[in-house]
Amino acid sequence: MTTPFSLGRYVLDFEEIDRSRLAVVGGKGANLGELARIDGIHVPAGYCVTTDAFRRTMADAPSLDDRLDRLSRLAPDDRDAIAALSAEIREVVERIPVPDDVAEAITRPLARLNEKTAYAVRSSATAEDSPTASFAGQHDTYLNVVGPAAILEHVRSCWASLFTERAVTYRLRNGFDHRKATMAVVVQRMVAPDASGILFTADPVTSNRKVSSVEAGFGLGEALVSGLVNADVYKVRDGEVVDRTVGAKHLAILASPDGGTRRQAIEPESQRRPALTDAQVVRLARLGRRIEAHFGRPQDIEWCLVDGDFQIVQSRPITTLFPTPEAGDGGDHVYVSVGHQQMMTDPMKPLGLSVWQLTTPRPMAEAGGRLFVDVTAGLASPAGRDALLETLGRSDPLIKDALETVLDRGDFVPQPPEDGAGGPPAGGAPAPVETDPAIVEELIARSRASLAAVGRDIKRKHGSDLFDFILEDLQELQRLLFEPRSLQVIVAAMEAAWWLNRELRTWLGEENAADVLTQSVPDNVTSEMGLALLDVADAIRPHPEVVAFLRDVEDDDFLDRLPELAGGREARDAIRAYLDKYGMRCVGEIDITRPRWSERPTTLVPVILGNIDNAEPGAGRRRFEHGRQEARKKEQELLERLRALPDGERKAEETKAMIDRLRTFAGYREYPKYFKVSRYFLYKRALLEEADRLVRAGALRDREDVFYLRFQEFHDAVRTGQVDDGLIRRRKEEFGAYQALTPPRVLTSDGEAVAGSYRRQDVPADALAGLPVSAGTVEGRARVILDMTEADLEADDILVTAYTDPSWSPVFVRIKGLVTEVGGLMTHGAVIAREYGLPAVVGVEHATRLIRDGQRIRVNGTNGYVEILP
Repeated sequence: MTTPFSLGRYVLDFEEIDRSRLAVVGGKGANLGELARIDGIHVPAGYCVTTDAFRRTMADAPSLDDRLDRLSRLAPDDRDAIAALSAEIREVVERIPVPDDVAEAITRPLARLNEKTAYAVRSSATAEDSPTASFAGQHDTYLNVVGPAAILEHVRSCWASLFTERAVTYRLRNGFDHRKATMAVVVQRMVAPDASGILFTADPVTSNRKVSSVEAGFGLGEALVSGLVNADVYKVRDGEVVDRTVGAKHLAILASPDGGTRRQAIEPESQRRPALTDAQVVRLARLGRRIEAHFGRPQDIEWCLVDGDFQIVQSRPITTLFPTPEAGDGGDHVYVSVGHQQMMTDPMKPLGLSVWQLTTPRPMAEAGGRLFVDVTAGLASPAGRDALLETLGRSDPLIKDALETVLDRGDFVPQPPEDGAGGPPAGGAPAPVETDPAIVEELIARSRASLAAVGRDIKRKHGSDLFDFILEDLQELQRLLFEPRSLQVIVAAMEAAWWLNRELRTWLGEENAADVLTQSVPDNVTSEMGLALLDVADAIRPHPEVVAFLRDVEDDDFLDRLPELAGGREARDAIRAYLDKYGMRCVGEIDITRPRWSERPTTLVPVILGNIDNAEPGAGRRRFEHGRQEARKKEQELLERLRALPDGERKAEETKAMIDRLRTFAGYREYPKYFKVSRYFLYKRALLEEADRLVRAGALRDREDVFYLRFQEFHDAVRTGQVDDGLIRRRKEEFGAYQALTPPRVLTSDGEAVAGSYRRQDVPADALAGLPVSAGTVEGRARVILDMTEADLEADDILVTAYTDPSWSPVFVRIKGLVTEVGGLMTHGAVIAREYGLPAVVGVEHATRLIRDGQRIRVNGTNGYVEILP
């Protein structure tokens, strides 16, 4: 090994570098320095041109300042402006003369390493290849560069690549400051490999941490990276190749003697020859595990095979893997997503996670800012397994199928717990309850009284007393949510729906009969919320000055300005009355940190305006009455058909009893969550007052920084008057990374995201399969909308979105059908779709990508599929 050299601030040898020098040598440089320190890992010699060299050179270009200011103000979607300004900045950088002392420092190591040797010159930005962000492919790399002059030229080109369109857009989208992004450059001796490629120490397709994936081809790895050839792909588990696919490698990229690279055709008889032997693949996978252990997380590793020896030329963290929950016992675990049950698959901030966990009696694991339930014990017990699969299958068939996939494979079989846990829930199903509307009235009244008491009492609580009060009240909330009478009512409604669907299918061939029968049931606070916003539109519609004002509203203080307009006082009172009853709701409302409608009333303005434009006066009342009449007519039709059957009077009598049971109890299901989020809002307002006190005391920069503290950490901060700024900063970075991840329905402790499928034969060719949750077939224009505030919907539209929670209910009054990527039979979107009589299909994988906004589609809510029409 050569003696390390250092040329002042501008150049560092790999052996002088570790991860602590990230700000000086960038992500690639820091990782290469770490690789060079690992025993048994061979890294081609080289050095790094530091960010000091970059800054020293850029200091001679003051004209960059104004351009960087303009660049920071651009929107990430303004492609034309980004292209023009980034090209302008690159031209400036490429023309800047490199100061003599910097140029000498960059080229002097070549004399000792051999000037005639070819080098790879790679960009190494300070923001890239971190555990939470990957800039792979965003900046430039140059291969087979020969001679000091060429090295210097390509270093400057790497500096300029800090401002390529793709790099600029990536920084804008991910919130990186252009001024803080600086560029180091790696200069590394080229090798002439027989084969090269990529090693992932976790399977990039399934995310399984115990499976390594090797991609290999002949020559330099650029042929694989650029997609010019199909790579050989090997899967390795437990020191054994468990799967291999040999690709057709018709060419290789080789180093050219005069610099640069060239393509060389591979003889036909060699194109299907494996680039590596199984023994080499296993050896490479072992090296990968050693590198992974050093960095402490799964790695994406670039390798070369030279004369039978593996050379590692780069390693970076794999940032696309969904994290695994920490079990701590080293055993096999299977987790089911809570977000897919709660219609909130976005990440939650730490305060939101901890408050939800304090609310639920069942332990929940965390991963990627989401919550998961460990169902291992339930799968291990035969009785528990059947009950679990049946329950989850009714809710989300894709979760059930994914769990069955884990069990059927036989390579991940949970062991029955020694204490006998994991069987059916203690106590079995709730006891039957009589069909009596007074029971629902009593439950609602009791919850309202409890909520009012909390609202009075919490105003007197401050400091540690507030946190103690909330903890105690969370126990009361749990009692109300899970009290036997409440569960009896909810279960009774579900069992009535299942009975009706099952028996009427058998007796009459009627599919999903309960869907029509649940239209306009009484006491559904979520469907009432959508209809009530139609009444708000009625109050505003007669006042054109107010309507014109609302069309330009941008600030949340608009309610205070309304009384200045003709009819504005009436409009303000109508909106405030709505917010008093429903203002605690919002998208993702299970996360206490999410902004509520009362906090951001502008969220509702587009929906109100849509109702004004597309609905007639009195539409709310008429819609509810129409649904009630449809349900009544369906009931009469079914009973008449039943009476015509053998033993028809008995069948009709049983069916009538079940219809009454369904309509009496079905609406109540929405109330427990309504009262839960109402309580959350009371907690939140009180907690934010404590946050304001911390801000005034100088312990906290911004009140909403407390959202990145867990409940107990927030309590400690209030008690001590001290806040860990570093912890909040790290949590913000983690949350930003979590937002880019898609949570799986089922996750194993190996990190494997297990996908389910419907396995159905009754879906037409090219149709998208899903779960039928509200009967009927409808055609219309697909409106693919991910943000409720952008829901500019018309009467012929079918809403296509990732998921809906109660906050979406106000837009349901303006659509004719619903398609979602996430959902189940009893999730909120399905319940409200049935109440409004909207055909709906949920659980349609990748619906928002496969269906384009504006396409004509047909939604079959009876059989559960979506067809894209010509």
